[in-house]
Amino acid sequence: MPRELVALGPRQPVLREYDEPPLGPTDIRIRTEFASPKHGTELVGYRDEPAAHRVYDRELGVMTDAPDGGANRFPRRLGNMALGVVTDSGPEARRFSPGDRVFGHFPIRETQTVDEGRVDPLPPGLSSEAAVCLDPAVMAFAMRDAGIRLGDRVAVFGLGAIGLFAVQLARLAGAQKVIGVDFIAHRREVALALGADAVLDPGDGDVGVAIRTMSEHEPGAWEAPVQPRRVMGGYAETASQSGQLGVDVAIEVSGSTRALHDAIRATRFGGTVCVLSYYGSEARGLHLGEEFHINRLTLLSARAESLPARDAPGWDLKRLTETALSWLVSGTLRADGVVFPIVPFEDAVEAYREIDEHPERSIKLGIRFA
Repeated sequence: MPRELVALGPRQPVLREYDEPPLGPTDIRIRTEFASPKHGTELVGYRDEPAAHRVYDRELGVMTDAPDGGANRFPRRLGNMALGVVTDSGPEARRFSPGDRVFGHFPIRETQTVDEGRVDPLPPGLSSEAAVCLDPAVMAFAMRDAGIRLGDRVAVFGLGAIGLFAVQLARLAGAQKVIGVDFIAHRREVALALGADAVLDPGDGDVGVAIRTMSEHEPGAWEAPVQPRRVMGGYAETASQSGQLGVDVAIEVSGSTRALHDAIRATRFGGTVCVLSYYGSEARGLHLGEEFHINRLTLLSARAESLPARDAPGWDLKRLTETALSWLVSGTLRADGVVFPIVPFEDAVEAYREIDEHPERSIKLGIRFA
């Protein structure tokens, strides 16, 4: 019998057998060749963090407690994207035939049985690693909302898969300088290889001040801000006529609210902090009474799947996906080094446990099937 990777309970990954369902009229069956999980949002549910107990009420537009208290969240399938070869098809399936290579959003299991409308053909020449990176590339594409302009300075906080694509997209958007921030040395190295101008380890000190200091010593950088002076009523005037140090746009994609505070601290007066992250717990280490309150920052939530898009109808999820895919195929966006490590399916349980317990050992886990 085929097997799949599931969590029987919080942080309890196992491989278990499953029965193949019968093929529906337009179903196809796929033998999986390669798969990958989603390290951010997926791990929130895997860990059973507080956000996993909440659901979005579409009518009210707010998060509410799950009706069942979250009692039915386990067992849960694990995984985000997969690709493979079609082995069989239903009598009315027309898009694909046995032998075709396809990919889509699927769990980590040895076979996939789905309606053919949920599957896309794997573009010729697209590597397995690049194919499973379509999802993080699309998620990073939501940073369009931040409005990066030619010559801007940009910092990306969090250099997982989405952050590494955010580094590349910032450069494509016209950023003059792109700085990557992450605790993990290997991720910083990959960011440099993919086009970051500089990388910082927030464990080395105050990363907000470090970023402002970096811009202070650049040719043509803004002058240091004027000293605050007293004005009527005892309030301090903080804006400088020459502008202030720091990045124009910070992209926060680490999922850490402490990193969100650092992003706010690193952004110039009047700049933008664009949040791509999904936070699974309360906001520890975030101090909104400091730079955010004083420096008149724009704090922007950006999410590819929250529709309609800010610039609809010109842009929608379909256009984001098609653009990201075409750039992966052409090499405009690179997946080099993003999928790491790559392990055989037999080792999937331990590898999945590692991405949770030892994030420093991975960027985006890849699982290869025999």
